[in-house]
Order: sequence, then structure tokens, then C-alpha cells
Amino acid sequence: MSGPMKLFALDRGESQLIVDIPHAGTHVPVDLAARLTPAARALPDTDWHVEKLFSFALKLGVTMLVATHSRYVVDLNRDPGGRALYPGADNTELVPTRTFANEPIYLPADEPDAAGITQRRTEYFTPYHAVLAAEIERVRARHGYAILLDAHSIRREVPRFFAGRLPDLNLGTVDGASCAPEFHHAAALAISRSNAFSSVVNGRFKGGFITRHYGVPDHRVHALQLEQAQACYMDESPPYPWDANRAAPLVGVLEALVEVLLSTSPGR
Repeated sequence: MSGPMKLFALDRGESQLIVDIPHAGTHVPVDLAARLTPAARALPDTDWHVEKLFSFALKLGVTMLVATHSRYVVDLNRDPGGRALYPGADNTELVPTRTFANEPIYLPADEPDAAGITQRRTEYFTPYHAVLAAEIERVRARHGYAILLDAHSIRREVPRFFAGRLPDLNLGTVDGASCAPEFHHAAALAISRSNAFSSVVNGRFKGGFITRHYGVPDHRVHALQLEQAQACYMDESPPYPWDANRAAPLVGVLEALVEVLLSTSPGR
């Protein structure tokens, strides 16, 4: 008899870079899945296939941490205390209740209460972040500093959160506060060099909880978030298939990004 689903997949490398993918998970416990609406059961807000985009990085000694559970179980990139990432804007919660299309996630009377949210934070959020924090400390102890790239994807158009089309590549460094300038400028240059993709730095997505919480340059941890438009590498319609041919140019940009992060050192 198999045990419960692990909360993460960890591939440990020996370089100074960690790639964290908190929203690629699709597992929902059976008892929770029964409470979801039909629309939510399709898990439309998953960061589909992001781990495939970065699979090349394992050969470069990059550590990769990938969540296995859906963000509908708990959102690993939200402040556990409930503080909004973007005050005044439409924000999703630690345990989201509406999809990005603004449809209910839960059937009537099945939304999680305060006790249920606390339980999910204890059971899913805290253990995942304990592993991420431990990997950051391991890398920092080995190299004297650590770089964390928090990788995400989203549909190109999500009217609930932004008007019009999202740029293809959205780099966030909390307006430069979450990493040393050397990493900020190197990463921005790497994503801007391709004529095939549009890009922006600290636009609609400046960095979520993970980037803001762990990115403390004074403590020798440098964090960046990359949000990618899913249309660059997959079909945005169900069943959300991976398109290797479409993904190839984007992977090339990500390879350049990873290589420049690995070759850049923080200033003193």
C-alpha cells in the first residue's frame, strides 16, 4: 500500500543556483477534490510544464524543487499571514477560493474555514518551506551566497489581474530589493536579448512571497521571480498539452538566463 503523495520533488545540485517551482503541482487529495467545482477540478491555474522548461538545468548542477500539490490545496507563494502582495489590487489567497477566471473553486458551503486553512498551512505550506529554506542554507554555506530563481507561468491574458496581453517574460526583483544589482541587471539583459519574446522587469509581477521572503541580499541570498506566458510553450486550452517545438526557443532563453546567473557574482 503506497503512502501519501510527497509534497515536493527535489533534485539536489552543487551549484549556487536553486530553481523553485511552487505552482506546477497537480495533486489534490481525494477528500478535497470532492469539494471542488467542475471548473476547479480541471486545475486551470496550474503553472503547466514549467519543470520541463528547466529540465536542462539539472545537468548544470542546479538544485530544483518542484511542488507536487496543486495551488488549490495551498498557495506556496502567498504570505502565510494573509498580507496582500499587491495592496489595492485583486489578490489571491493562501487558500484560494476563486479561479483566475473569477469562478468559484468550491461547491456551495464547501469553502475552507479558518481551522481548515490553518491545517493546510501546517500540513503543506510549512513543510515545503522548511525544505526550501534548508536548501538555500546548504547552498549558501557551500558557496558563500545563494541564488533563488522562482519560476512560474500564466495564461497570456487574465482580465481578473491585468488588462490586455501579458509580456512573454516577466522578471521580478521587488524593484531591485530581492537581489544584488549584478543579478538584477544580468537577468534583465538575458531575457531581453531574444527578438522572439517580449519582456518586462518589475512590471505587473514584481515577485511573490517566495522572492520577497527569501531574497535578502544582506544575508547573501539573492532571489528573482520569472513569470512566463504559457502561450510561448504550450496550448493554453485543456488539456494544456506541452508543445516541444514551440517551447524550444523559450528554453534557449532560459538556458542563457541560467548560465548568466551561474557566471555572475554579487558585489561586496
